[in-house]
Amino acid sequence: MMLEALEQFRPHQEELRRRLIHCCLALTLTTTVAYLFKDHIAAWCMHPLYTAYPELGKLVYTKLTEAFLSYLKLSLLVGLIAGSPVLLYQLWLFIAPGLMDHEKRTIRNILLWASLLFAGGALFAFYIVLPRMLHYFMSYATPTLQPMLKLGLYLTFIARMILAFGIAFEIPFLMVMAIRAGLIQSDHFRNKRMYFYIAIVVLAFLLTTGELTATTLLSFPLFALYEAGIVAGGVFGGKKNPPPAEDPPAA
Repeated sequence: MMLEALEQFRPHQEELRRRLIHCCLALTLTTTVAYLFKDHIAAWCMHPLYTAYPELGKLVYTKLTEAFLSYLKLSLLVGLIAGSPVLLYQLWLFIAPGLMDHEKRTIRNILLWASLLFAGGALFAFYIVLPRMLHYFMSYATPTLQPMLKLGLYLTFIARMILAFGIAFEIPFLMVMAIRAGLIQSDHFRNKRMYFYIAIVVLAFLLTTGELTATTLLSFPLFALYEAGIVAGGVFGGKKNPPPAEDPPAA
């Protein structure tokens, strides 16, 4: 019995293996290309910092392997982002044959909106939040207090903020999905607004590793996204379930 099950699963195993090989090749290619352009990518990441504090001039590294590992992690992250369309496409090719038409449409919509919201959060973080945050942090520099920022820590800070805002911008989408799936009623988020606001502040505090200014800059967009999720849930969340019919009175 077990041998028959393994034989039936073998075609799927071969298909999964082929898709994983394609994903690894795509990730290797995009990461290699990103590493070849590591100086340009790092300069692009450092631009908000130099704009906020032109006197800084340069970053430093204090370990022999720090610069290499920092560039390698940066290349891996950029390679993963650049290769994500290929990775998603390979995943789609693996699961699509077993889906109904309406399920395919649902997954395509989910991937589209999730990707757009994540990209919007990442761009908002890099072009709106980071310049203001860096300007505030660098305002503490004085003639007697000279900043000496490390390359690895700065790139980690940039990556963490972009990922945090990208994930945070998924909030309206997750709220609508929860309502459409029938997990909660559409008015739940409106009635429990204060509790969710407290949870948002805690989440922003954790995502920014305790930076109060970063927590504030992340919390207010999350409040706006939460309110947008309430509106979107009312519009796209579907109809409320009708109340159960009462039993007819006994004769």
